[in-house]
Amino acid sequence: MKIWGHICDALERHPACARVTVVATRGSAPRDAGAAMAVTPEGYHGTIGGGALEWRAIATAQAMLSRGAGSRRTSHALGPELGQCCGGHVDLLTEVFERSDLPDIRRRMADAGEARRRVYLFGAGHVGRALVLALAPLPFEVMWIDPRVSAFPAVMPSNATPLAPEDVPAVLAEATGGSLAYIMSHSHALDLAIADAALRNASVARVGLIGSATKRARFVKRLREAGVAEDRINGLICPIGVEGIGSKEPAMIALATAAQIASLHEQLQSDAQASPDVQRSRA
Repeated sequence: MKIWGHICDALERHPACARVTVVATRGSAPRDAGAAMAVTPEGYHGTIGGGALEWRAIATAQAMLSRGAGSRRTSHALGPELGQCCGGHVDLLTEVFERSDLPDIRRRMADAGEARRRVYLFGAGHVGRALVLALAPLPFEVMWIDPRVSAFPAVMPSNATPLAPEDVPAVLAEATGGSLAYIMSHSHALDLAIADAALRNASVARVGLIGSATKRARFVKRLREAGVAEDRINGLICPIGVEGIGSKEPAMIALATAAQIASLHEQLQSDAQASPDVQRSRA
């Protein structure tokens, strides 16, 4: 469970957030030590095993949030009092973090390997909006780009940053290593300019382009004429989305594309772990 990222998101929206962690178990328990959840005044993310234990833990955490910073360790017998029949014991640590703790939370994210992969999403049309919502609960930092400020919704997911630059392709100059770029702007000419910039940028690991096989063929021809490297052109993903979902409804395209982005993320993680540099660092 990548909990620190959710705590970070919560602290960007709330003045405080609690982390409830299973720190020890004895006998039969629904989750092992290390399981954790993030709790805000409005709800929670993650699970420490469900049932009455979890609801009590949420209530305790929310009460602590109303009082301010602090931490508390509690022990719970999973028996008749909680209406749970596991028969074991669970020790919980509840910690309250405030917005001033964000730098430390971000360090903990990095130490835990929870750094979010950056996704550059070009276009705030119907599919772009649906895709941003589909990516909202996933471990990505979404840079959402459209030169039309009015195209963005009033309410934005916490992991999405709207950008409305005059020079749209230039945004990729700030790309971090292993970034993904998905292109679905309101203009084919702009799509081509973005694709050219993305494919020339070594920090952009994969490039997706909304459209048909015919659109891909036209773009490939233009990109070759512009001198883009052949191996990069060959990696252009168009059409986008996982196979098996043929609907053209924006929400369905977004679902298929979010699944593809998640798959690429795991593939890139696996490739990084198998790289010679990583293997040498473990030796």
